[in-house]
Amino acid sequence: MAELVGSKRVLVCVGSGGVGKTTTAAALGLAGARQGRRVVVVTIDPARRLADAMGMSGRLGGEPRLLDLDVQGELWASMLDARATFDRLVVEGAADPTQAERIMANPFYENMAGALSGTQEYMASEELYALWADDRFDLVVVDTPPSRHALDFVDAPQRLVALLDNRVYRMLTAPSRGMVRVVSVAARAFVRMASNVVGTQVLEDAVTFFEAFDGMQDGFRARARAVTDLLAGPDTGFVLVASPRPDTVDEAMALDEALAERDIPVAALVVNLLHPDPAGEVPAADRALLAGLDPGHPLAQRWQTACDLAATARREREAVAPLTERHAGLASARLPRFEMDVRDLQALGDFGDALVDVQR
Repeated sequence: MAELVGSKRVLVCVGSGGVGKTTTAAALGLAGARQGRRVVVVTIDPARRLADAMGMSGRLGGEPRLLDLDVQGELWASMLDARATFDRLVVEGAADPTQAERIMANPFYENMAGALSGTQEYMASEELYALWADDRFDLVVVDTPPSRHALDFVDAPQRLVALLDNRVYRMLTAPSRGMVRVVSVAARAFVRMASNVVGTQVLEDAVTFFEAFDGMQDGFRARARAVTDLLAGPDTGFVLVASPRPDTVDEAMALDEALAERDIPVAALVVNLLHPDPAGEVPAADRALLAGLDPGHPLAQRWQTACDLAATARREREAVAPLTERHAGLASARLPRFEMDVRDLQALGDFGDALVDVQR
């Protein structure tokens, strides 16, 4: 894990809900800062737990915030602001300020930037790319939403390319490219059909938006492909986070396979919330003596508790075996169930010590 933290430019923590992705992401960021790297941890999970895990008061915003730590490097934290990211992309991609203002004032843009399905995920990938290209940071650690939405984050750039290449999109923007005669019949038929479904004003806003957007497609398309290359490239490592429950293991296996289908290998495996096996540390001769004690003896009762914990630990090992065997050659960590939630930097440091062996 220490080598992974020291060599990658991007680490993406993925897994199902409730397995400790946010804590793992924050701990990896702290480990990188201890190694002397300039790290930013960004959460795209709307659950907003990153600030809690890092012991930060107040809410995180879209602009990275530097933590006051006694470490060799730097640790920053931020939370995706999809609307601000979209506005920035429009301003950067527009031919002039007038085009950017026309787009951002459009009611269709207002709805799309705030609520359209897929916008959040694509803006998350754009934010990752911007942070990766930012000279202030050596390492970007991403805390993703639960599995399905994490895949949406991975797929979002390609979906944007597919939208820009879609014939309906080209048809709507064709009049502004001087092709109105070629598509006028098809366009009128589509407009009539769409107006009956969404209303004339909504459709007019959409057409106006796409006309205003004309000329920016190539820039968005190139950026989307660059983000896709970054996610699948050698600078990026995906950290699969799981817990020993059978349902979370099944979900982690499915996510693992889905990433493999996209030619994205998992770089590391983290299994959180494991129970200890105190009975396993007792020599065989002592076990025999303990097993022979009268059941009412206080030591026998404690031994029974240790045996119960050992049985739980054994079931957990069996549950995670498909994952650990599949990734036997990768960086991995098996972390115990901590007594308290990680809600300050001291607890995060303790968690990080268990996750990554870093000399302070």
